[in-house]
Amino acid sequence: MKIGILGSGNMGSSLGLLWAEQGHEVFFGGRTTEKGRAVAALAEQGTQGGTNDEAARFGDVLLYTIRGINPAEVLTSVEVLSGKIIIDCNNFEIPEGFAYAPIELSLAEKLASQVPNARVVKAFNTMAQEVFELAPSPLKDYQVSVFVCADDAQARQTVMKLAEDIGFTAVDCGELRHSRLVEGLGNFIRFMIIGQLQNPYTTLSIDVLPAASEQRLGGRQP
Repeated sequence: MKIGILGSGNMGSSLGLLWAEQGHEVFFGGRTTEKGRAVAALAEQGTQGGTNDEAARFGDVLLYTIRGINPAEVLTSVEVLSGKIIIDCNNFEIPEGFAYAPIELSLAEKLASQVPNARVVKAFNTMAQEVFELAPSPLKDYQVSVFVCADDAQARQTVMKLAEDIGFTAVDCGELRHSRLVEGLGNFIRFMIIGQLQNPYTTLSIDVLPAASEQRLGGRQP
């Protein structure tokens, strides 16, 4: 698959390299040609680098790592995004004391409103960049969840497969409005990583246990 990385900071460079290692074609975009090419030179694996405009044209799937900024401010024209899958991996800034306001509109929904002809998917916002160092193995042994939301079911499945390619366990979270909940999880995991456990390898995993053989506690009441 052809993947364009828009914004080649820690998240973009890490995920781009991991996907390249799995045989995907990756183009790293940056504010300048030099920035994008520098990331590609470090990543190797046959990756390419250049501007964000070039990355947007290249990829069928785009990773958008530029938090809260309208693509119209990043790209010469947003028309290049029409029909493409755009992965939003961003979280809100951390407020003082982790005093987050309720999320009434997620970053992913805001992005989707700015590029209505693209297919926006929320994913990869509930772990620190350090976790990617474990991908794809031994990461796959720990069943770390990537929560995936999108209104377009095919786009959702595509991103779930990309997550599984690099050792994550993809969790289908349904339509894009559920990204409000997923971004809330991103806030929570950063609180645990930074405020409580002070360990960047703290992650979230969803598991389904076997049903109890008997309801000795009375069971759930209607």
